[in-house]
Amino acid sequence: MIAPGARAFTLGRPPAGPVVLVSPVGDASGSRAAAAALACAGSEPDRAGLLIDLSAPRAPRPSLIATSGARELEERLGDHMREADVASRGATCHLSLVADESSIEQIASALPLVRDSVAVIHLPPSLLQPALAETQIQVTGTLLVSELARDRALTALAVRDLLERDLRVAVLKRPLNWLTARRALLGALSEETNALPSRLVERLVRRGSHEAR
Repeated sequence: MIAPGARAFTLGRPPAGPVVLVSPVGDASGSRAAAAALACAGSEPDRAGLLIDLSAPRAPRPSLIATSGARELEERLGDHMREADVASRGATCHLSLVADESSIEQIASALPLVRDSVAVIHLPPSLLQPALAETQIQVTGTLLVSELARDRALTALAVRDLLERDLRVAVLKRPLNWLTARRALLGALSEETNALPSRLVERLVRRGSHEAR
């Protein structure tokens, strides 16, 4: 449930930072950790990236260590979305929503609170099109996690559709290893230790790379 006034907060206040959708193709694994790693890559000590997760198995718990930016973002989200499950985790902040179309409006309400940081939205394939269709979610890029040996044709169709929308698109061909995935979900990946390909990060979340696709 959105607190009274939260929806009004979004009007006229689109997010200024990158907004990246992350979704698996078919039954590919590792998309949640990849989304968390992207949020880490776009975070700074005083400006936390937000991971909005529409497929989390449970509500996020705050980590023992979190940056000031992550705690401030957690507080802003908690003030405006009082029933939401939100937690600061390392250099990032996690917001967990249910995996259905009712969450699309909540995403739109949360994004202005991120201000000029990166917002990474992890969602199942069935919600990719509804999220793209919501005009208040001004998506800048999409990361698809795919097992190309099995889903190459389906991945190519998805990439073509996204490029036609003038979005930056990247495909992750293999999941992060177990330890890196755990650190990503804790918000504990630094720029030096982030295992995502550097060109992928530059394309999707780095400032000044909006023209790359």
